[in-house]
Amino acid sequence: MTRTPPGATPSSSRPALLRFLGGVRTVTGSKFLVESDHARILVDCGLFQGFADLRRRNWAKLPCDASDIHAVVITHAHLDHCGYLPRLVRHGFRGPILTSTPTARLAEIVLRDSAKLQMEAAQHANEHGWSKHHPAAPLYDDEDVDQTVKFFDPVDVGSEVEIMGGTLLKLHHGGHILGSAWAHLTLEDGHTLAVSGDLGRPGHPLLLPPEPFSGADVLLMESTYGDRRHDTDTARAEFAAVVTRTLARGGTVVIPAFAIDRTEVVLHELAALRRDGTLPRHVPVYVDSPMALAALQVYRDALRGRSPELRPEALAQGEAAISPEPFLAARSVEESIEINNTSGPAVIVSSAGMATGGRVLHHLHRTLPDSRNAVVIVGFAAAGTRARDLVDGARTLKMFGEYIPVRAEVADVPHFSAHADADQIIDWLRGAPAPHTTYLVHGEESAAETLRDRLDRELGWTAVVPRSGEGVLVR
Repeated sequence: MTRTPPGATPSSSRPALLRFLGGVRTVTGSKFLVESDHARILVDCGLFQGFADLRRRNWAKLPCDASDIHAVVITHAHLDHCGYLPRLVRHGFRGPILTSTPTARLAEIVLRDSAKLQMEAAQHANEHGWSKHHPAAPLYDDEDVDQTVKFFDPVDVGSEVEIMGGTLLKLHHGGHILGSAWAHLTLEDGHTLAVSGDLGRPGHPLLLPPEPFSGADVLLMESTYGDRRHDTDTARAEFAAVVTRTLARGGTVVIPAFAIDRTEVVLHELAALRRDGTLPRHVPVYVDSPMALAALQVYRDALRGRSPELRPEALAQGEAAISPEPFLAARSVEESIEINNTSGPAVIVSSAGMATGGRVLHHLHRTLPDSRNAVVIVGFAAAGTRARDLVDGARTLKMFGEYIPVRAEVADVPHFSAHADADQIIDWLRGAPAPHTTYLVHGEESAAETLRDRLDRELGWTAVVPRSGEGVLVR
């Protein structure tokens, strides 16, 4: 299968140049550009999130024209890996977007939600005058997303495809979210490049572990939890305990959760608590996120279709694996407002996971001032996000132009993350032939440097924490 754009010419013996355009010393904005004489391939195309100076980079011009990029490879459907695609298309990209079939389906959901939120935020800013830009404008809109999804070109995981003359791509199951993959590129000159994307953890309750790393000349390895270790058993106990405490005092549990996969994992855990009686049947569980509900349907379809990515035990449970019945879906704004008007014990699962936007902000606005309530952070919270502020003990939180007091209990349960921890990353790499160089990406600086030192000490590998905009040869 060849995806060669018109006018492309094959084969050069000169080494390719790899440029780090995002996802370096931060966990957002993943973009890695591979350039040879005849091909420019972008691996991942994510949005920056978090601190304002990072978000401003979403508006910056790329170091090459979007129209000069021949193809994009997307490892998975989270916003920090695919969320810049409509902006790239707006600026002239017209090549194939290569990814797995589930990722193509989930990414469309993510991008449509992203455009909607940006358009709403721009409108709100213009109506209330809180933006520095006059008028405020979205990074991209619905029309850009409509154009973007036309370029999705799904490939079969495990099958090698030719992107253009002499450049080959093979995706391997990544175990992070449904459809996630790590990518292996064979370049025109024969050198190889592997990109881990976000690597899943072996203990994911729904997905099988990632396929083993098989080696490459150059490896881009995520380092989100490069300095930490997950303790899943403790996490499950902590999660159950905070739910029990909060319901006992008549409070509401708010769980900011990524719409893709984290919501499914949280619902899986709530279903288990429902079955063992920890979560009484009279306590409602609300899922308040149109994007999460759309993604939930993709997971249900995967369960019905017995996807090879899913664990046998999840397949045996079927849809019950992600259904803590009864749970109530809020699709419309009116249904979301109705949840916010209810009182008494309840559990609300809502996005965005880092509380950077979305409907969860309205629930936090209502529940944070009341000490009976609790907010449970169930994954990685990037610096500069409201979720991170809560984890770090903030006593106030700014939302909708005002500061809200934080009196609710805040529980940090990051071990629900779908990312591999440091030990699991080392185990995934151990036994593979050593790359010439391993570049540690998608991690805050301290995490990446800690993992670099472990790779040197335990595996004897040459590992580097690159800098944004840096270019290196693939050899």
